[in-house]
Amino acid sequence: MNPAAFDVVDGVPHYKLFIDGEWTNSSRNMLHDDINPATGKVFVRTQLAGAAEVDRAIAAADTAQKAWAAAMVAERETILLKTADVIVRRTPEIRDLLIEECGSVFSKALWEIDYVVDALRVAAGDARHVMGETMPMTMPGQISMSVRKPLGVIAGIAPFNSPFLLSMKKIAYALAVGNAFILKPSEETPLSGAIIADLFDEAGLPKGLLNVVPGVPSEVGDQLIADPRVKMITFTGSTKTGRHLAVEAAKHLKKFTLEMGGKSPLIVLADADLDYAVDAAAFGVYLHQGQVCMASSKVIVEAPLFDAFVEKFKIKTAGVKVGDPKDPETVIGPLIRARQCGFIEGQLQDATAKGAKVVAGGTYEGHFFQPTVLTGVTPEMRIYHEESFGPVVSLIKVEDAEEALKVANDTEYGLSAALITNDMQKALDLSLRLESGMVHVNDTTISDEPHVPFGGVKNSGFGREGGRYSLEELTEVKWVTLQMGKRQFPF
Repeated sequence: MNPAAFDVVDGVPHYKLFIDGEWTNSSRNMLHDDINPATGKVFVRTQLAGAAEVDRAIAAADTAQKAWAAAMVAERETILLKTADVIVRRTPEIRDLLIEECGSVFSKALWEIDYVVDALRVAAGDARHVMGETMPMTMPGQISMSVRKPLGVIAGIAPFNSPFLLSMKKIAYALAVGNAFILKPSEETPLSGAIIADLFDEAGLPKGLLNVVPGVPSEVGDQLIADPRVKMITFTGSTKTGRHLAVEAAKHLKKFTLEMGGKSPLIVLADADLDYAVDAAAFGVYLHQGQVCMASSKVIVEAPLFDAFVEKFKIKTAGVKVGDPKDPETVIGPLIRARQCGFIEGQLQDATAKGAKVVAGGTYEGHFFQPTVLTGVTPEMRIYHEESFGPVVSLIKVEDAEEALKVANDTEYGLSAALITNDMQKALDLSLRLESGMVHVNDTTISDEPHVPFGGVKNSGFGREGGRYSLEELTEVKWVTLQMGKRQFPF
């Protein structure tokens, strides 16, 4: 990190805000403790932005964006590609930060970094695909066309579970099409926002185009929404917060995209390969301790395969290593929020009181929750409906594919779904009827690429991210006509 990004006080780095290309202190003199979830100890502190700093960030972005929108597309491409190269060179540093700040295990941290590099390169290529079209007209001599223009200043509110990936996914496309960006990182992972600013700064991004303002969520978020210079809010996080942002943005007629929670089902039909289905389910449940909006938290298995699936899944779970996220062999590290362990414990107590059975796990120590498997889960139980955001799965037995579909759709969420079967006709039929923004056949529920239409339906989201879908969200269409010769008017 740039030494200007922080001061060291009593041996602890105190990170600053990044506004208009400079590392700056907050006038409110408030600090946030950034806690390593594996140790429970503060490893850095970050400045919290107040109203004055947020206003400076908006002003800087608004000023810088105009020149950036007018820049040649090759300039925007070059910056994005240089940033990708900087990340490749600084991968060990970023990996260690993700492990320390958000409890990413070794392999997950590297995957997140690889995705970001890919996303920046894809966005650089897509910068040349901001296209309009021509349209036939009834007026003689008139040419009609549409053009796409950048919105202006985009504000992004990022989550804590994959802060590097989910922030960069928004920033890369916003910059690619000519917007400026203000990032409000999660209060759990503000250092990830700081390193993003440092990476772009090293790559030569012009001042003011990216500003990073960690702060009290309600204060910073509401100010960004209310300011008319901010043209769009893009959010990833909880459904509760997303609903609030949508209401507030609507009051200002402000564009927004939301990527929110999920209760993503994985259907395993009776003809599935048992070992493969178990492996797919385990990955979908336990990746990043289950702190993934796409996590396969409900695995729905047809009756003929159910008992064998449960036994195999218990064996698989017993072999999952829980522990130090720096160890490359660790699969499950710490939950970012210690209080989440108590929340999950409450779900388990409710479920078992109503007849469910914990067949593996069910305990925790500190931030570490053991991989947990339940059977006998029914709609009367909280865990049937609520996200756990931890390494917990409900294995649910159904009689046939139609009941599996009914159970899968019995949720307020609709982000991702998956099904495993060798019957491709049945797979296509179920895919089209699953109430989900994304469906994966013979795979797990966790899947993402920089160029695909990522997003959900129902209470899981509004809008799409990735590739040309981001291009559409982050630009506005303008209709332009050109009259050749003189138009004949009726009077």
